[in-house]
Amino acid sequence: MLILSRCLIGLMMVFSLALVGCSKAPSEHAKIDINLAFDQYKQRFLEDFWQVSPEYALYSGRYEFAPRLRVNDEPARAADAEFIKAQMALLATFPLDELNATNKGDWAIIDNELRALQWRASTFKDYQWNPSNYNIAGPIGLILNTEYAPLEDRLMAINERLLKVPAYYQAAEANITAPALPQTQLAIDQNRGAIGLLEGGLQDAIKGSSLSKEVKQDLQDHNRRAIVAIEHYVAFLEQMLPTLKAGEAKDFRIGEALYEQKFSFDIVSEFSAKQVYEMATAEKAAIHLEMTKLATQLWPRYFSEAPMPEDALVLIRQVIEKVSLEHAKPSEFVAAVQTQIPALDAFVIEHDLMDTDRDKPLVVRETPAYQRGFSIASIEAPGPYDSAANTYYNVSPVDGLSPDMQESHLREYNSYTMQILNIHEAVPGHYTQLVHANKSPSLIKAIFGNGAMVEGWAVYTERMMLEQGYGDGQPELWLMYYKWNLRTVVNTILDYSIQVLGMEEQAALDLLMTEAFQEEAEARGKWRRASLSQVQLTSYFTGYKEIYGFREEQKQRLGEDFDLKAFHNEFLSYGSAPVKVIKANMRAQ
Repeated sequence: MLILSRCLIGLMMVFSLALVGCSKAPSEHAKIDINLAFDQYKQRFLEDFWQVSPEYALYSGRYEFAPRLRVNDEPARAADAEFIKAQMALLATFPLDELNATNKGDWAIIDNELRALQWRASTFKDYQWNPSNYNIAGPIGLILNTEYAPLEDRLMAINERLLKVPAYYQAAEANITAPALPQTQLAIDQNRGAIGLLEGGLQDAIKGSSLSKEVKQDLQDHNRRAIVAIEHYVAFLEQMLPTLKAGEAKDFRIGEALYEQKFSFDIVSEFSAKQVYEMATAEKAAIHLEMTKLATQLWPRYFSEAPMPEDALVLIRQVIEKVSLEHAKPSEFVAAVQTQIPALDAFVIEHDLMDTDRDKPLVVRETPAYQRGFSIASIEAPGPYDSAANTYYNVSPVDGLSPDMQESHLREYNSYTMQILNIHEAVPGHYTQLVHANKSPSLIKAIFGNGAMVEGWAVYTERMMLEQGYGDGQPELWLMYYKWNLRTVVNTILDYSIQVLGMEEQAALDLLMTEAFQEEAEARGKWRRASLSQVQLTSYFTGYKEIYGFREEQKQRLGEDFDLKAFHNEFLSYGSAPVKVIKANMRAQ
C-alpha cells in the first residue's frame, strides 16, 4: 500500500493547490482547477483499483494484469478495506457542487462503487456463503480467446496464474463457512467446467504453441496441480451436500433489508425495490390486456371456427402454443441465431436509428461449459482498454438435452422470440450499447457499468425496433414480444417475491407458466436463476421503465425538435452510467 499512500499525498497536494485563493464563491478559474484535479484523481483511482482487482482489470482490457490471480484471503481483504477507506476519504475532499456535469456523474459512480464494495465485504459477506464466487476459468478462457499478444506470451501469463491456483482454492475452502445449497450446486457444476477447460482448450493451446519442450512440461505440471486443486474443491463441496440438503444450508433468500440495500447499490434507481415490484405488478395486468387483443385477432388464423376460450389467460396460452411450434431444429439453434444478426444490423442502418460500427466484430459461439447453467444467451464484451477485441455472443446449445427438454426450449425460443432475443443481446441491444460505451470519454462510466442501464437499454430496444416497423407489424411477433416483455416484468415480481416475500418453487413455477406463459424448462431455469442471484433480475424492468419514460419526456419537451437517432446517440455517449446520471446530464444540455 506504499504506492497508494504516495499517490494520495500527491493528489491531495494537487487538490490543495487548486483550492488556493478560493473563497465562499470560488472563481471560474478555481472551479476549472478542481475539475482538473478530479480528472487526475480518477486516473490514479483506476490504477490503484486495478492493483486490488486484477481480474476486473483484465476484463477491462488491461492485459498486463493477466498473470495476476487474486487470492481472496485475509490479507487481500485487509488490503481491500484499506483501499476503500483511503479512497472514500479522498473522494470526500472534492466539493460535489463545484464539479462539472461529467465529473459529478463520475463522482457519484465512484462513491457508489466504494460504498458497495464496503457493504459487500462487511455486511453481505457472500464470500462466506456463495461457493460459486470461486472459479478460475473465466480469466483463463479470456486470455486464451483474446489475441492481444502471441499465444506463447499468453500461455506464460496463464502459467503465472496457475501457480496460485492451489492457494486460491485453499482460501476458498477456508472462507466457505455457511454455504447456500443452490450456490454450492452451481459451484460444483461450473468448476467441473473449469477442469474441462484446463484439460481441453488449455492443453490444446500448449501442445500447439512454439514453446520449448521444457517450458511446455513446466506448464503441464502447473496445470495438473491446478486441476488437482479444483478437484479437491469440488470434492470439498460435494462432501457438504448431504448436510446442506438435510436442512443445514444457509437460506439463499436474503430478506427485505439486505435486498433493499443491494438494490440501491446495484440498480442505482430513483425508485425503491418495493416501488419497482409494485410497478411491475401493475404492468403485468396491462400486458395481459394487450396480449388478449392480439390473441383474439390471431385465433381465427390458427383455430379456424373453433370456439374461443372465455378465460383470457387460456386464450393467450393456446395461441402462443400454436405460434411457438415454428422454431429451429435442435442441431441448428446456434446457427439460427448467427444468421439473423446481419438482418438486424441492416434494419438499424436503413432506418437511421443510431450510429453503428461494423469494425467491431461480433462472434456468435456456443457458451463455454464453465459459463453454462445461468442463462441461455449472453454477451461477453471487451473492456474499454481493448475495445477492438471480439465481442462474443454466447448461446447455449440444446441438442444435448433430452428430446422433451429440447422441444420445450425450442418452443420458448421459437422463430419469433428468437428475433426479440437477438435484438436484446446483439443489435441494437447489448452489443451495440457496449460498443458505444467503450467510446465514452469517461472511463469511469465505461468501466463501472450499471446493470439497470445495460439491461434496460436492451429491453428498451426490443420495443423501439417494433415501434419503428421491424417485423412489419406481424401480430405473431407483437404477441411474442409481449410474452418476452412479460418475462422482464415477471422477473422483477419473481425476484422480489422469492428473496423478500418467501415464495416457494411451485408458486414461482405457477406464476411463470400460467401468468407469463413460459415453457416448463424456461420456468425451472428461471427459478434456479432467482435462487442463485438477487436483485439482478429486477434490472431489466427498472432500467427499461426509466429509459422509455425519459425518452417520452424528451419527446414532449422538445416537440418537433426531437430526433430519435440524436436521442439514442447522446444517451449512449454516457457509457454505462446509471440512467438517473444520464438523465441529469442530458437535462442539463
